[in-house]
Amino acid sequence: MNPEQYVQQKAAASGSSFYYAFLFLPRPRRAAITAFYAFCREIDDVVDEISDDNVARTKLAWWQKEVTQSFQGQPTHPVMQALMPHTSAYQIEPRHLLSVIEGCQMDLDQTRYLDYPALQRYCHLVAGVVGEVAAQIFGQTDPTTTEYAHRLGQALQLTNILRDVGEDALRGRIYLPVNDLQQFDVKAHEVLKRDYSERFTALMRFQAERAHRLYDEALALLPAADRRAQKPGLMMASIYRTLLTEIERDNFQVLHQRISLTPLRKFWLAWKMQALGRM
Repeated sequence: MNPEQYVQQKAAASGSSFYYAFLFLPRPRRAAITAFYAFCREIDDVVDEISDDNVARTKLAWWQKEVTQSFQGQPTHPVMQALMPHTSAYQIEPRHLLSVIEGCQMDLDQTRYLDYPALQRYCHLVAGVVGEVAAQIFGQTDPTTTEYAHRLGQALQLTNILRDVGEDALRGRIYLPVNDLQQFDVKAHEVLKRDYSERFTALMRFQAERAHRLYDEALALLPAADRRAQKPGLMMASIYRTLLTEIERDNFQVLHQRISLTPLRKFWLAWKMQALGRM
């Protein structure tokens, strides 16, 4: 399996909504975003699949060295071998990849976030920076598109957090800010035990409204000149905002299950944006 085949398999196997947005890109851009997404999956898998935190830290340290030596012309991992030919064309820098690693390191160092600004820092690293790189690969021409991409990345990440509250609780993690839990009188042990209550539902509704505001702010920031090029990001916004609506419709029953959209529905939402230009 060559590096290009490796990253293609990594991206497709994840079953992520991102994969549907890649389908409509021209081949060079599709190859670049697939390699970058595969890199993000590799880093994320270190935290999610390695139960020993010390082993995970060692693996992330290895990835930091791999990024540095790859930009010095010596990539050894197939993901980096697939990604490096695209870094110059799409202005991908070591800081972008190292930020993703730093964000995943935060998962090893803390399982709670005191307030929303603290959570925003995490979302910036694991999603905002990813959005920035993706926007460049998609064909950004206006510098202000970067702010749109960061805001959209945070909206997508917050949607992920709401979807995965139950799964994260099983790992002992609560991404919902501590001061928000306090505001709605939801105890951490209730989340960890995956107990529903009217208080929990009110807390989740508050978080969902915050996510919707982020989507609105992101879309308002996208310059008209870049709207066509940024259609893959808009596909993601459509898919994830539809997912957020489904979570709301199911009354935030996310503690015992993972609410998701079918592959066909994801493809339909992506196609609708590509062909009709609307969500």
